[in-house]
Amino acid sequence: MRDQFHEDLDTISDQLVELTRLAGSAISRATTALLDADVHLAESVIEADRKLDDIRIELDELSIDLLARQQPVATDLRIVVTAMHMSSDLERMGDLARHVAKVARLRTPDSAVPPELRSHILQMGQVAEAIVAKCGSIIASKDVAAAIALEKDDDQMDELHRQLFAALLDEDTSWPRSSILDLTLVGRYYERFADHAVSVARRVIYLVTGEYDQVVDHEEEEDAQEVAALEHGTPATS
Repeated sequence: MRDQFHEDLDTISDQLVELTRLAGSAISRATTALLDADVHLAESVIEADRKLDDIRIELDELSIDLLARQQPVATDLRIVVTAMHMSSDLERMGDLARHVAKVARLRTPDSAVPPELRSHILQMGQVAEAIVAKCGSIIASKDVAAAIALEKDDDQMDELHRQLFAALLDEDTSWPRSSILDLTLVGRYYERFADHAVSVARRVIYLVTGEYDQVVDHEEEEDAQEVAALEHGTPATS
């Protein structure tokens, strides 16, 4: 019975790592679709998001089944409950990649990104890819030091987001309002993508040490509000 329990825990860990892989692929392809105005690639990202949703559902169902059958306590209970929170973060990362792809689809055959900002958006996409790849390694290895270090990658994304916002507010810019709106949303999507990766890393720290960071729950509440605001009446997320 216990052997099966630990096999199920391994399955949950594998599913979490797979979610990071899918989220990384999604944000990479969404960035390319955005920069190249590739509507077919954008559609594939939007469609593929269902796979992340399906894995998240499977993981949560397995976790609930384990709670009911095994009634785990102490560390085992922490593993199961934390995994459900992490799957939620990773599924939301997939949603954010889908939002980027929807911006790309909305503006085709034109690119939503002005030539002057192409390298900047590319860099944000690259940072997002790197941070989710590291996130997968942290989940697999339970490396607390690496989880703590992930904050530095998030700082880089935050700085890129600030720079983008400053460029969009520049009074000398001649970009159309639609581009400014699109990039305001896109910048926030990338920034929240990285925030969710940090949230997962913090949960790994909790999993290993038992020390809980209340910032995680605060950011979940903030994210729910952000998503509602961004999706309400914005064509990019329709």
